[in-house]
Amino acid sequence: MIYATASIWLVVVVLLAWAVHHVWSGITKPKTVNAVLLPGTLIAQLGRILGLLVTGATVNHTALMKDDDSGGPATDADPQPKLPIIGPVLVALLPMVALGALIYLAIAKLGMPVVVKVPQDLIATELPGTLAAFWGQLRGLITLAEGTLNAVQTAETPQWRVILFAYLMICLTVRMAPLPGNFRGHLGAIVTLGVIAWIVGSISAQMPGIIERAWPLLSLTVGWLLLLLMITLVVRGVLTSVRMVLNLDD
Repeated sequence: MIYATASIWLVVVVLLAWAVHHVWSGITKPKTVNAVLLPGTLIAQLGRILGLLVTGATVNHTALMKDDDSGGPATDADPQPKLPIIGPVLVALLPMVALGALIYLAIAKLGMPVVVKVPQDLIATELPGTLAAFWGQLRGLITLAEGTLNAVQTAETPQWRVILFAYLMICLTVRMAPLPGNFRGHLGAIVTLGVIAWIVGSISAQMPGIIERAWPLLSLTVGWLLLLLMITLVVRGVLTSVRMVLNLDD
């Protein structure tokens, strides 16, 4: 059951990252957003290119940011993987694994004073079986976002480490959003990871323990993206209200 639950939480991470990136791109130019997220944009694009090459696509030229209004990562001819089904999954999987590995390193090197204060038990290790449990999980997510903010504010570490950690977490977690045209590949990649973990877990008794030890990382990622989304929606609401009051759209 823990494999299915972890997979669903990974889907939640992807959807939250997608929502944050989408709203940010509506507030300011997408090119500005991608420039701010440069470390994450670089890793995601490198992972995508590697996935394309492994699956038989030809990549002649690439850019971190287009010159048009979208400002997103691009390749010249928009190459597609030649392996059906497996290709899109692999193209999505490699950036996710790379970003996940860097999130782990950022937490291990800079964010341990933060992660130890995040209430990791607020995301369930089992799927809610009743309506009451479902609503309880939603309340837990709000508390998790609050706990994540408190953990950052009260972290017992130099301020510059907190700022650097926060910036890296923003870049890496928001870039977990699917690159254009490969949302199904992301879902397939998450399902693939869950199946692989389940197969390994049926062979080795250590796999459930590995997932449990990774739960604080997953909790922090979910709490972080949820906090970003809440702040973003508030900012967007304020900006929209100000424009309406001042009639800036007229």
